[in-house]
Amino acid sequence: MTLRVSTRGMHDAAIAQILGRQSSLSKTQTQLASGQRVSTPADDPIAATRILDIERTQAQLTQYAKNSTYAGNRLGVTEQALGDLGDLLQRIRQLTIQANSGALDDASLSSIAAELRTRAQELQDIANRRDTGGEYLFAGYSTQSQPFSRSGTGVNYVGDQGSRSLQISATQRIADGLNGDQVFMDVVQGNGRFVASLGTHAGSAIVETGEVVNPAAWQAAPQPREFTVRFTAPDAWEVLDANGDALLDGGVPVTGTYRSGESIEFLGIHLTVSGEPAAGDTLNIEPAGRESLFETVDNLIGALAAGTATPEARARFGTAINQALAQLSQGLDHVTDLRAEVGARLSALDSAEAARSDVEYELAGSLSELRDLDYAEAISRMNQQLVGLQAAQAAYGRISQLSLFNYL
Repeated sequence: MTLRVSTRGMHDAAIAQILGRQSSLSKTQTQLASGQRVSTPADDPIAATRILDIERTQAQLTQYAKNSTYAGNRLGVTEQALGDLGDLLQRIRQLTIQANSGALDDASLSSIAAELRTRAQELQDIANRRDTGGEYLFAGYSTQSQPFSRSGTGVNYVGDQGSRSLQISATQRIADGLNGDQVFMDVVQGNGRFVASLGTHAGSAIVETGEVVNPAAWQAAPQPREFTVRFTAPDAWEVLDANGDALLDGGVPVTGTYRSGESIEFLGIHLTVSGEPAAGDTLNIEPAGRESLFETVDNLIGALAAGTATPEARARFGTAINQALAQLSQGLDHVTDLRAEVGARLSALDSAEAARSDVEYELAGSLSELRDLDYAEAISRMNQQLVGLQAAQAAYGRISQLSLFNYL
């Protein structure tokens, strides 16, 4: 059997071989130019699939990094605002201690009140502070609306109780700030358990904040833990319950003898009272609620403005100062706790960034192994392909010129 190869078939086969070698050489040259072994899925389908997975993960990490940067910037501004708030409360506390010295007349107290009004505006300015992007720090979700405004009844919060959270890793979200209700409006009153205040008052007695000395006894006190200490005489007192009836302890009315500077004790609490009460004067004991920082400063300004012209006015002034000092201490502790919370979030961002950097490094290594070119192997392969192409072209150049006339 004789195999016949046509001249055209011979040419087509030779040209196809040359084109194939050119294609292989071109691909190798492209790889050398780009530095990548896998440019399309056709180069290595399995590696290409893995590369897509890694690139998708890298894109997610890039977004997490942007979220972390944004949250870090916003929390940094928040921490600065809280630091300024703490400094402001310290200044207000210094002014309150100065006013409580007992050596100032009403004109001097009015001067302190004037500075406190300036400090009250400074407090509102901090509450309405913006971040570097122009958004309000303490507005909750409503970051484009001013959260605090003053009306006839004081400073009102018109934001919400929300706090935006951002994804900083595949498994972790973090809040980028604090809402204004949490920071400025939600400070515990008094000693955290109860609040003591003057009720009916004609004498000169001053009451301090008081404290719980027996938590179990206070916890067992009849609800709603609202009591009235009534002075039946300048040197004697009794305790009434929320209904106005005599408070009984073991079936015995709770009463006692009063001496200025000594404590009045019942149901696990004690109150220090000084001065001279009048018969019929009362002290009110109520469960501690919440008081805003604005209300604390406004009450203090009101007490200073009221003056100390009479013994009764001095008693109310002294009690108000004691309440303000206790409330400012609560406010400072509150701000310290919030700063610690913000600091913990910033620390969490740093930890997430460190973990993200480790993952990015590992992914970059895996991506390099899958996609990057081995230059030594590629150059050797290109040289072989170039020699093969040149040989094919030379062979075709000779074969294409052959015919029967060469043998005649």
